[in-house]
Parts: sequence; C-alpha cells; structure tokens
Amino acid sequence: MTYSTVGVTPSLSDRLTEAILGIIRDAELGPGDAIPSSRELAKRFELTTPTIREALRKLEATGAVEFRHGSGTYVGPTINNVVLANPHRPPITKESVLQLIGARLLIEPAVAREAATSRAAENLERLEAAVTNALTPPGGPAFALNFHVELAAASGNPLVEELLASLLKVRVREQQQIRQLYDNRTRDHEEHRAIVDAVRAGDAEAAERLTREHLDHIRQAIEAVDFLELP
Repeated sequence: MTYSTVGVTPSLSDRLTEAILGIIRDAELGPGDAIPSSRELAKRFELTTPTIREALRKLEATGAVEFRHGSGTYVGPTINNVVLANPHRPPITKESVLQLIGARLLIEPAVAREAATSRAAENLERLEAAVTNALTPPGGPAFALNFHVELAAASGNPLVEELLASLLKVRVREQQQIRQLYDNRTRDHEEHRAIVDAVRAGDAEAAERLTREHLDHIRQAIEAVDFLELP
C-alpha cells in the first residue's frame, strides 16, 4: 500500500491510522503485542517517519496503541473497543461521578440477572477470581481483574462486556475517584461475594437486587462526601 506525499491532504493521517489498524487486525495482534516500528511502517507506506509517528500519536490518544520508552510500540488495551475516551475530556466533578454511578445502576443489575442465567463455567472462574479486587487498595495493581467487567462477561454476551469495559475506560478518572471515596474495602468485598454466590446459585432475582444495592451504597457514600473539582 503506497501513499504519495505530493499534495498531502488533512485526511492522510486518518487514512494512515486506519491502515495501521488494518495491519494489526490482519496479523491478529492483541493488547500487549508489538507492532512494526515507525521506521518499518514508513518504509512500507513510503512516507517519512514523522508522518507515521503523527498517525501513531492519534492512535495512542484513544488507547489503541501505546508507546513504551526504549522498547517500541504495542497494541493498546482499547484496540477493539467501540467506545473510546475523549483525550480532551472536561474536569471531574461530583456530578460527573454520580452520573457514572447512575449509568451503572441502569446497566449492571440487569447484567447480573443475565449472568445468573448464563453461568458459563469459564466465566464463573474469572468472576470468582475478581472478587478479591475489592480488597486491592486504590492505586493498587492495574492488572487486578475488574469485578464488574467480569460480571458482564459472565452474562455470556461479549458486547455487554465490551460496553461496560468501555464505559469504565471512558470514565476512568471518575471510576478512580469512586475507588478513592468509597474506601470500605471489606464491605465492597462482602457485597461482591454475595453477588457471586447468587450468580453461581442461578438466583437471577437475588443477583439483580444485590448488584443494585451494592451500587446504591456506593452512590450514597459519594453523595455524603465533600468533593473538590479535579482537572
């Protein structure tokens, strides 16, 4: 695939990002896999390295690729997501945090009900493993399984899992604030444990109710605290 550098239009960078994404998908690369270097891509497209880097920076802004200093460029965590974070998002406010909880209250209780109906064995194992993430202090290991994403995965619908994962990614700073402000790790763990028990038992009504109560406890805790607007 060759692009001419004569009469370059503003859409060249956009076309390049799509071409790079095509390379990633054709090679069936996933998050964490290395992609060709800027120099290699420049040779492939017969363009300058700075032009390639501009396209890669656009992909980095959405999390589709990530740069690792001294190592190279890798497929990012949101490569397959249909909802992506705005790199120029507004400041965090108490209202924006409560909006996130409100959205989750609309989605997650129904997801828990579906998870209790589906109960695929492999998803239950991951959900069980994710229970302990409630005990991880805010700012702890980034690789800890997210309980609520794994609950969505247990619904058996990959799009539902992606939807919730994307929502938490888009509003990651609000989610971090929730983890900071709702810091009752023991209660969080106990409520996660109860939800998993209901899902494992196939009790859809209890799974839905417990998830709603869990998120409502978080909402009440956030409403009760003083909150400074953050950049």
